[in-house]
Amino acid sequence: MTKITRLFDFPYHQLETYNLDKAFTTKYNGTWKSISSKEFIDQANAISRGLLRLGVKPNDKIAVISTNNRTEWNIVDTGILQIGAQNVPIYPTIAKEDYEYILNHSESIYCFVSDETILEKLNVIKGNTKLKAVYTFNDISNESSWKDVLELGKDESNQDVVEDRKNQVKPDDLATLIYTSGTTGTPKGVMLSHNNIVSNVLDSEKRVPFDYGKSKSLSFLPVCHVFERMILYLYQFCGVEVYFAESIEAMSDNLKEVKPNVMTAVPRLYEKVYDKIVAKGTELSGLKKTLFFWAIELGLKYEPYGANGWWYEKQLQLARKLIFSKWQEGLGGNLELMVSGSAALQPRLTRMFAAAGMPIMEGYGLTETSPVISVNDQRHGGFKIGTVGRIIDNVEVKIADDGEILVKGPNVMQGYYKDPEKTAEVMTNDYFHTGDIGEIDSEGFLKITDRKKEMFKTSGGKYVAPAILENEFKQSRFIEQIMVIGEGEKMPAALIQINYEFVQEWAKRHKINYSKETIIDNQQLKDRIQEEIDTANQKFGHWEQIKKFEITPNVWSIEEGHLTPTMKMKRKVIKEKYHDLIDKIYRP
Repeated sequence: MTKITRLFDFPYHQLETYNLDKAFTTKYNGTWKSISSKEFIDQANAISRGLLRLGVKPNDKIAVISTNNRTEWNIVDTGILQIGAQNVPIYPTIAKEDYEYILNHSESIYCFVSDETILEKLNVIKGNTKLKAVYTFNDISNESSWKDVLELGKDESNQDVVEDRKNQVKPDDLATLIYTSGTTGTPKGVMLSHNNIVSNVLDSEKRVPFDYGKSKSLSFLPVCHVFERMILYLYQFCGVEVYFAESIEAMSDNLKEVKPNVMTAVPRLYEKVYDKIVAKGTELSGLKKTLFFWAIELGLKYEPYGANGWWYEKQLQLARKLIFSKWQEGLGGNLELMVSGSAALQPRLTRMFAAAGMPIMEGYGLTETSPVISVNDQRHGGFKIGTVGRIIDNVEVKIADDGEILVKGPNVMQGYYKDPEKTAEVMTNDYFHTGDIGEIDSEGFLKITDRKKEMFKTSGGKYVAPAILENEFKQSRFIEQIMVIGEGEKMPAALIQINYEFVQEWAKRHKINYSKETIIDNQQLKDRIQEEIDTANQKFGHWEQIKKFEITPNVWSIEEGHLTPTMKMKRKVIKEKYHDLIDKIYRP
């Protein structure tokens, strides 16, 4: 048996243990194409041999930028790592200036890209970098293809050099540089070793109830994000078939085609799925509509492990049969587990999907911790709503005097690349400072209460934790995004991006003229949102309550710079973009 100490050991373990016919599957031109565990290794070795012939040395950096997750990404990843080089994944959606910064800072010498859109951005700045060549996954005329590297590696005569390079790679060697999208400043290159991620895969594996060698997964969270990447190694380790979703738009079709048992997502996606289900429910009439909303009411009261008593469980059984079974069908019919990370998940979603028999297990971690620190697990009483689960094995968490979560363990990064000062800022001996505020309850569950950096004081000297407020207000179907402001001001207020899809439907029901440009000035809409704010405000202290709000005139997006690639708000950017609205609130 292969002892797993380095990332490229996972595919060999999969071949020996499960030997899947469909290890990875991607859709090309409308057709799903699979490769087996054996073909995956053969192609990864060909990439290694090709890269050796291109002169790639140990510790050389090779960048990979892909719009969507696909088989080629994983083959190239293994091919790079086997020869002691490092993979530098780059978010496809960032600006070309950020491409240039990351390529230069990492000193990447080759780059693999998925498609023409990325290539166009890259070609503008390529001349300012050390790149020797760019290879594309899609077939693009007059461009070098990743198949050229495969072809270069077809001749197996230098496989002994690949084996030699593999043998020289040690568990503590650097495996990857992951540049954090960061809500402020230039991206930082997080240095993760093979052991950082391998230990995290092996320690997280105990929390996932897969049917080893038989489960199917649907993957679509960007693989340049360490959460999805770690999960893909975990799938390889557990013999889980991986299908790559085409896009967020094609998600619901892909779910029906693949019928996965497991998928991972960020909370924003689960919110969208839930909103779509509820929107469909509002279109029903008569008894069907009554039953639908009865099931929703029931779901919102869900508690795990039968805590609500036998009568609730009896009703839940009926709701699952009549209503929730249809939700399951809409998501492929076989979904047993969903995992959520990257941001706080609203407790109502945890309750709702668990009631529907498709529990979302929320976890917590950071790029710097490879990433998992804690995760919920339905088995062994390890699931508690409103928490991010118990801390995984071999990882130690302590809460500092100011409430900050500090983490120690084999998953903690080696530091920030070429930046010992920033590394020193976040490390105290072996403990990494997460920047999150939290607590561990009497049963060992970790609860995140806020981001240390995001807490602010009003001019009255009262502390406000915006993330908690925002999570509550976002439960309104009128609100797509909300940012609580008020640092140094007399009261908290909010900037709101409305949920245009829902508001259009609401306007139609209330016979209000709808246009995307003018609806935000509609007084009826403002009054209705005020009602939502007033309701949510009741859960908070007087000093925390939102006293005023303004609706922003456009959709907050990654492309326009409002959001990071993992859908976190760039608070500084949003404040700058809407400084006129902020002035309207505080300096009318």
